[in-house]
Amino acid sequence: MKLKKILLIVAVILFINNSFSQPKNGFDQTKGTANSKYGNTLNLGVGVGYYGYVGRSIGVFAANYEFDVAKNFTLAPFVHFYSFRRDYYWGNKNYPYRNYYYQETSIPIGVKGTYYFDDILGAGSKWDFYLAGSLGFVIRRTNWENGYYGDKNYYSNNGPSNLHIQLHVGTEYHINDKIGLILDLSTGVSTVGIAIH
Repeated sequence: MKLKKILLIVAVILFINNSFSQPKNGFDQTKGTANSKYGNTLNLGVGVGYYGYVGRSIGVFAANYEFDVAKNFTLAPFVHFYSFRRDYYWGNKNYPYRNYYYQETSIPIGVKGTYYFDDILGAGSKWDFYLAGSLGFVIRRTNWENGYYGDKNYYSNNGPSNLHIQLHVGTEYHINDKIGLILDLSTGVSTVGIAIH
């Protein structure tokens, strides 16, 4: 239920912003130049994240919506989603020792701050280059296999922090003034996807 409420709030914010915001003064095909406006952009990506406590890479869905804050700088509320299954060896005198699985679903939510270096790098009108940082928290839900009667809080007590921090470097290639292709490499999740301006 919490997830539905959060997604509804994000959707309402995006709708209100799109309904009342000024037109984006972004990529200009007639002039062949890009200006300093990067906001009013929905970024959707899929990728791979490596989380040490999982012990392997897993697939991730990522979305954020950028708002212009200052010249060459945006803030973007974001949401990520990933889920994985893992085994945990347990037993006692009443239950035989064996592997029991649990399924974890994690939803990091927060804000990503991005600085664009196009002016400094003299990037052409089709390219954007940036450095960014993300800060937020993680909502986790864990389901254990039926028949497991051990400590169901084991991973929440001994697992990762609910604090979400990442550093990013990335680029966007503008196909036209409405759509771009993005590559975002980070310390946690690396994604490829599309930018909708």
